[in-house]
Amino acid sequence: MSLNVIAQRIGTKSFQCLVTGLVLSSLLVGCSSTKSSDVRVVDRSNTAAQRPAVTTGQYVVRRGDTLFSIAFRYGWDYKALAARNNIPAPYTIHPGQTIRFDGRSGSTPTPVVTSSTTSSSPSGKFTVTRRPASAGTSTTTAAPSTARKPAPAPMPPAGPAPTGWGWPSNGILIGKFSSNGSLNKGIDIAGDLGQPVLAASDGTVVYAGSGLRGYGELVIIKHSDTYVSAYGHNRRLLVREGQQVKVGQTIAEMGSTGTDRVKLHFEIRRQGKPVDPLQFLPRR
Repeated sequence: MSLNVIAQRIGTKSFQCLVTGLVLSSLLVGCSSTKSSDVRVVDRSNTAAQRPAVTTGQYVVRRGDTLFSIAFRYGWDYKALAARNNIPAPYTIHPGQTIRFDGRSGSTPTPVVTSSTTSSSPSGKFTVTRRPASAGTSTTTAAPSTARKPAPAPMPPAGPAPTGWGWPSNGILIGKFSSNGSLNKGIDIAGDLGQPVLAASDGTVVYAGSGLRGYGELVIIKHSDTYVSAYGHNRRLLVREGQQVKVGQTIAEMGSTGTDRVKLHFEIRRQGKPVDPLQFLPRR
């Protein structure tokens, strides 16, 4: 139907009102479309640091893993994870070993067995001897067919923070810590390719490698039973696992491995949980 016919049927004034209404509606739709087209910019260059603490399931150890790197990757304190899986110091693990994050038994120790002072089973096999803490004698029972679910391992008490922290590198601070689990769990420092990366405090290197996705070439230093620090995206590592380092010692060269620009990603973790490094580093 043509516009002239519509105008004749509804009248000239009504037609003008109709056209005006259509024009205004188009303008309003255009304005709302403009607002809804705003794009939220999200920094995805540090996706590895976005994983929350895992409390379910299990992990099978691969070559190159250490208990420290697994604990760091899944948001655990290494001592709590060791206790959960009955792994004694010095926390040695091996490929194929199962590390559990839930309350089920993981790396259980070998049960104590004996063939003396106890009666043998009809099959002639040894039986498990349990030693109650309140009794001086041993009682013998058959080995259970299924493992019991142990109580969750308690978190170790927080110790004092190391003193004398120093900046891990010179450069512009381009990323700050956020307590939100979906954002940065450390700080990012821009710099030049090959620029020295320094130990932020005295400690022992407990991980040096590229096995943690998103961190590139990574160094983790244990400062105490409570605190560790991490240095990611390096071009080259200059320390090895087990090496003692001093504050200010060069441990790596800054790079862009695992990210989109040359920078250092630096974290401090207390009992496995990320904390704001700027609370520990001196003002500058």
